[in-house]
Amino acid sequence: MGPPRLKEISNLRLRRHHLLDESPADLVSICRDVCGVQAQVMPAAYLQLWARNHALRRGEIEHTLWKSRALVKTSLMRQTLHLIPTDEFPLYISALRAARRAGVLRVMARCGISEDEAEAMTPVILRRLANGACGRAQIVAALRPKANKAVRFWLENSWGLVRLPVADGLICYGSGENNEANFIRVDQWLPKLKMTLMPSHEAQRLLLRKYLRAYGPASLADFSHWAGISMTEVKALGRQDSEIVEISAGKRPLLMMREDVAELGRAATTSNPVRLLPLFDPYLLAHRDKDHLLSAQHYKRVYRNQGWISPVVLIEGEVTGVWSYKMRRKKLEVGVEAFGKFSKGERDAIEREAQSLGRYFDCEAEIVIS
Repeated sequence: MGPPRLKEISNLRLRRHHLLDESPADLVSICRDVCGVQAQVMPAAYLQLWARNHALRRGEIEHTLWKSRALVKTSLMRQTLHLIPTDEFPLYISALRAARRAGVLRVMARCGISEDEAEAMTPVILRRLANGACGRAQIVAALRPKANKAVRFWLENSWGLVRLPVADGLICYGSGENNEANFIRVDQWLPKLKMTLMPSHEAQRLLLRKYLRAYGPASLADFSHWAGISMTEVKALGRQDSEIVEISAGKRPLLMMREDVAELGRAATTSNPVRLLPLFDPYLLAHRDKDHLLSAQHYKRVYRNQGWISPVVLIEGEVTGVWSYKMRRKKLEVGVEAFGKFSKGERDAIEREAQSLGRYFDCEAEIVIS
């Protein structure tokens, strides 16, 4: 068997991301299989799920997140917010805890806050949350009387005051989606969860396996970039796992799960290879190099300043344009800016995607392609 073609690799990744599904997957399975939905902007997180199952509606997602709590919202990879299956919460915390704590402590040290002073905030925060969820202002009010000048400066000027207990898996995000985030203790929000942490190296190995199932073939540098774990920590992971193999693909050897190699030859099985992916879609975030997704001339149209990732038109795994939407007079206006010329079939498929998006918002959609 020769090296896999880019098309075969793309089809595998699209299948794993539920972007070629004939039968829609449930939203917990989607979050599990894509290794978390990015939730820096909650409406975008909901649309990431819709992009993979057009039957989903916002109410169902909110119920699963805030009521049944089969999903949990917390800060994870790259210190960014994600929605993950609740039963995988201990795995993610175990794998990422050390790297995330080290990053927070480095920033606090530059502000003149010692590790002991940083650690002393956690029990105060937990006591303040003993009676239920609180917003940032309430937590700051509890910490301020016990804080020195450096800590008070941090409290007033940093949004990351809860990052240590979040990294430790002690608190997460409770219900509420306004500008004031609500934090809550995990033992109160998820009382049935068995919060047993495993050794970080073992958890990182398992997380690497999950990552390769979703995004492989990929390199350890890709995994380091995606997870926010240093190369020093991850460089031995692939060599120590017999379930991970190295293949020749493109410019350099890449890693993938042994059981996935046979899947590379499978053809796409959907009649609609066109998807409208929203802001921060995880499909666009997992590899350091993006040349498999789009050409260099369009890179800045998608990967913008300050970490913003544009909504994109994805056709057979390739980014072929960007899009946006707005509500006007009870209609959803969808605007598409193409990087090249769409065929009639592609334009028709984009139109169908836009109409499905309109149904998600319970309104009629109008589309303009430029």
